[in-house]
Amino acid sequence: MRGFLGRATLAAVLLLTPLAPTPVAAVTSADALTAVTPADAVTPVAGVTSVTPATGADAVAWQPGAESAEPSGVAADWTPPLSTRGRWIVDAKGNRFKLRSGNWHGASGTWNGSGDTEDDANHHAGENSGRVPLGLDRAPMAEIISGFQEIGINSIRLPFSNEMIHDDRPVTDRAVAANPTLRGKTPLQVYDAVVHGLTDAGLAVILNNHTNTTRWCCGVDGNERWNAGQSTEAWENDWLFMARRYRDDKRVVGADLYNEVRRNVWDDPNWGLGDDHDWFAASQHVADRILMEADPDLLIIVEGINWTGIPVDGFAHGRPTLEPVRRLSHTLVDSGKLVYSAHFYDYTGPNHSGATGLGETSDPRYRDLSPAELADVVDRQALYVAAEQDQHFTAPVWISEFGVGGREETGAAPRAWFENFVDILVRADADFAYWPLVGWHEARKGNGWALLHWDSAGHRMGVHDGDDWRADAWTRLVQAPGRTGFVAPVADWSMLSPDHGDFVASRRMHALPDWNPGARKAVCPDGQRLLGVSHTGNRGLCTDVSTGPLANPAGVHEVVTDERHVAPGQDWASGYTKLQCAEGQFLTGYSVRGSAVSAALCTAAPAGVLGTSGRTVWFDRGDNRGVSPRGGDFAYGRYKGQCADDEYLAGIAYTGRVGSSGTPDALYCRKLS
Repeated sequence: MRGFLGRATLAAVLLLTPLAPTPVAAVTSADALTAVTPADAVTPVAGVTSVTPATGADAVAWQPGAESAEPSGVAADWTPPLSTRGRWIVDAKGNRFKLRSGNWHGASGTWNGSGDTEDDANHHAGENSGRVPLGLDRAPMAEIISGFQEIGINSIRLPFSNEMIHDDRPVTDRAVAANPTLRGKTPLQVYDAVVHGLTDAGLAVILNNHTNTTRWCCGVDGNERWNAGQSTEAWENDWLFMARRYRDDKRVVGADLYNEVRRNVWDDPNWGLGDDHDWFAASQHVADRILMEADPDLLIIVEGINWTGIPVDGFAHGRPTLEPVRRLSHTLVDSGKLVYSAHFYDYTGPNHSGATGLGETSDPRYRDLSPAELADVVDRQALYVAAEQDQHFTAPVWISEFGVGGREETGAAPRAWFENFVDILVRADADFAYWPLVGWHEARKGNGWALLHWDSAGHRMGVHDGDDWRADAWTRLVQAPGRTGFVAPVADWSMLSPDHGDFVASRRMHALPDWNPGARKAVCPDGQRLLGVSHTGNRGLCTDVSTGPLANPAGVHEVVTDERHVAPGQDWASGYTKLQCAEGQFLTGYSVRGSAVSAALCTAAPAGVLGTSGRTVWFDRGDNRGVSPRGGDFAYGRYKGQCADDEYLAGIAYTGRVGSSGTPDALYCRKLS
């Protein structure tokens, strides 16, 4: 495709196309589409130095007061930390906590990428945040936070950039004019104060890595991927730094790993190819590191892919969002910590980048769809993850960005889209975060997308002031009836995918030496058992269904590479090599070399839990998963074998005969006691 279009044409199309916009005002003409500065042309920030997350001075530079965990003067109606049960987010008491959120942007940057950074005209919509959350120049922080609570917000998505973390230049006095105690502080120190102010007010905070550089998002701007303009290692280290920095503040509840992963000029991100553009692998790896090395209490929020392909009619292009999750889902070392997220705006579409003029295609935008079509698309792209229960991918879905113009938006299509989209969120009882919460106005004129605006004199204009057409829909959304109260624990279903390397979802096994050097290893999360395996493709399915957590507290395990535990006269797969666990053990993992299975990982169970009667499940010539198996299709397009819910997997059989690749052919399923 590059060769056909030519370098100049392709670069022009992509550089002038907002592939994955995070808007405050919709683009209305080709003239408004300004080419962005290439990432390598961005002027480095003076004085920026690397901070080692584990030992850097800033790692302990800010500590919340004791009141942050249980805010003083606030009648808190939830108890941190948060976790998940199936499609629901719950607090520490098991009560549903619906994320009724908004985005307080600014710390990740508002500069458009060219011109003087101090000139407001060079910032998105003329709103210069000064490298801190927007509005601190116009209103006291407490007033802004009170406004959030007033409109029904209980949680804040708080964007930051990687550059912000290392930026040691003090913010300007102008940027914090209404908050003089913040003068002379670095952007990170202001971010600290904002986090503290929010959590002290009883609000939950989700840290959001929005961009690499402190500038406006989201086109072809050098911020397309987590490792655009920086290494994956640097990105991971920044996340460990941020998670450790706020781990004592239990109302900091989530890590939103990266915003709107999308195509750069030449390459697409992908979901599972195993290269350095693999967003699935990168998010899986950093998520486990955050939980194991920094803060086990955080929710891990993974956004789908926002854009792939060239936005030109006749070329493949589109917005995958969460559709790949159906075939390949995350399994974290801590079950109950994964949340998926997605973004929707009226002027984008499932195959429309949002551009007008150059880069615009004939694909429909979301606002062009009928209410029924819109609901179908939103379900297919995102909400199915929460709607379909007992699947390997089942998780809460947080619509972490959506929004529309306010008082000055007169278009019938955007207005109808917003009403219809709110209806979808209400019907789905979905978690959400509006973009943005804070904006500027002068004489009640300006950008208009925000729900709360302040003018240069500090006068507030809000969504409920009587002249904002969004007020009724917003009220309907934040006051919508939905599930409340205690959510009972549910069975976990987890996919193992050692496609390109180890996929060890067990904390215990992470802490132990390599149990099969040179092989790719797949291990279930602690407390789960292996229940299904694919004939080819190396995929597995884990669960705790019927038993809850199942493992001996002593944590005894054995690596089995031969038939030592196959009792005489009990050959359950004649002519095949059988990797069988000993009595009192069950399979929690396996290893592969190439496509061939090489070892079984067997873990001891408490006495009396495992039965001894068994059956053989063959799946070398077709699926053999029983009637209405739960867990979902964990190896799409492959033959799969799966034990019943009231069984455990005690062995795997394969053959080394000529013509066979040594892949699993049969399972030995035994009854639980």
